[in-house]
Amino acid sequence: MSPPLRTPGAGEPPRTATRAWTTRLLVVGIVLAALNLRPAITSLGALLEEVRDGLGMSGGVAGLLTSVPPLCFAVFGVTAPRLARRFGPGAVVCAGMAAITAGLLVRPYAGGTAGFLAASALALMGIAVSNVLMPVIVKRHFPDRVGSMTGLYSMALALGTSAAAAVTVPMTEALGGSWRTGLAVWAGLAAVAFLPWLLLVRDRGTAADGAGTAGERRELGGRRELGERRELGGRRERAARPDPQAHALVRRPSAPLRITRSRTAWALAVFFGLQATAAYITMGWMPQIFRDAGVPASTAGLLLAVTMAMGVPLAFVIPRVATRLPQQGPIVVALGVCGLVGYAGLYLAPAAGAWAWALLLGVANCAFPLALTMVGMRTRTGAGVAQLSAFAQSTGYLISIPGPLLVGVLYQHSGGWGLPLALMAALMVPQTVVGVLAGRDRTVEAEAAR
Repeated sequence: MSPPLRTPGAGEPPRTATRAWTTRLLVVGIVLAALNLRPAITSLGALLEEVRDGLGMSGGVAGLLTSVPPLCFAVFGVTAPRLARRFGPGAVVCAGMAAITAGLLVRPYAGGTAGFLAASALALMGIAVSNVLMPVIVKRHFPDRVGSMTGLYSMALALGTSAAAAVTVPMTEALGGSWRTGLAVWAGLAAVAFLPWLLLVRDRGTAADGAGTAGERRELGGRRELGERRELGGRRERAARPDPQAHALVRRPSAPLRITRSRTAWALAVFFGLQATAAYITMGWMPQIFRDAGVPASTAGLLLAVTMAMGVPLAFVIPRVATRLPQQGPIVVALGVCGLVGYAGLYLAPAAGAWAWALLLGVANCAFPLALTMVGMRTRTGAGVAQLSAFAQSTGYLISIPGPLLVGVLYQHSGGWGLPLALMAALMVPQTVVGVLAGRDRTVEAEAAR
């Protein structure tokens, strides 16, 4: 009988324990990061009228303010893969959490609209790179649990979104009534999220900056062990080594895909952009729609929280269901119908049926976790998911920029919500069409190679 590849030693249990600790810390870091990817936006939506009054903004400028998030996501999100290759995904996310903390702390006190926008951009820069890299981290470190981990991440994101919408107004009142304090307090949550990523990236051999599988981590952090394996195992060691293609992704960058040649990539990018348009219009303007209909400010914030909270259970369920279906078109259609009914209700009876419309639009907003799931499903490799995530999100956020701004302009010039709501309902139709196309069972690698 051939000798074993290596003799277990006293050092093996600590390494196993360290890897398990690192995995648990990585899960905690993903959840905490996801909690911080929307409060910068929904907390502002809940206090938009107070911020407008405090900074002297017109409706058009307020519309510009609600367009800043997708603009920053498009501009900064495209840099995330390059930064990740240079510094490691974990280090970039860590820096992103630091940027969110600083931006949220500074922006209420920056002085004037320009300072407010600049500090918001700093926070949104951190959100942008984290947005792009979360699917990459999930695909790399949990390749056999993409659906469940995407669901967990999306559920935490929805929880942070809804919590900021629900508690910002009452928390502001409890802290003395200043909108500046009500916005700044969310920097504390971002500071908490910074800590686990800092711990992860301090050890360059951990999953935060290296490979995701145990075999990949051994190759990056244990070259001495590989040397022993080569001496003892020879060919047997090479046969036992993980997929060489997976190692190639770690040792050297693979040739970039011609992502723009993939129809699926374009469909997914447009789907992402249109769902982002709907989401940022909802987060930025929905409380104002209810307030203009006579709903109290605290209740309007709570209604937005209900809309966002629908993503907590559904963001966990939808990715798991989506990964079990060969095509995700039926889910896209169901979400689109909910959106159309919700917009019609906001036009016909905004106050009387407020809770029903909030629930329906919350279901429609779950196109976001579905889009993230399809990013992982439409690729075969870690490099592919990084490119598709950056392309779909950056292109998608560029598409979404005019939406919130146009809603603000239409609202200011028409004096009501009829035209803005008509626009929102009309955009739901192409969103459904391209979502069905993006949900077809194919990969961007296959399409890009043609």
